[in-house]
Formats: sequence, C-alpha cells, structure tokens
Amino acid sequence: MPFIPFVLFAALYLFTINSMTNTLCIQKEISEEKQPKVFRTINILIMILLTSSFVRIFFT
Repeated sequence: MPFIPFVLFAALYLFTINSMTNTLCIQKEISEEKQPKVFRTINILIMILLTSSFVRIFFT
C-alpha cells in the first residue's frame, strides 16, 4: 500500500510538468506541428525519471 502516495505524487508531478510545457510552447511560439513532439519527448523523459525513482525507493 505504500505505492498509492507515490502514484498520486507522480500524477500531480506529470500534470504540473505538462502545464509548464504548455506555457513554454506558448511563450516560445512553438508551431502547432511541433508541439505534440515536444510534449511526447518531455512526457517520456518524466516517465523514465518517475519509474527509476519508484524502483529506487521501493526495491532497494
């Protein structure tokens, strides 16, 4: 059951990062064609970070 707080934290963290990415796209005037690639790249990197943190916290 210690997984539940981590999952809630991860969801909140991912939502916050996506909000900041949206602000970045607006400020830097990134074209509509490139925005999905920016979001996908950032989301993949954040998921790698969260997964490695999860493994380190709960399995070491």
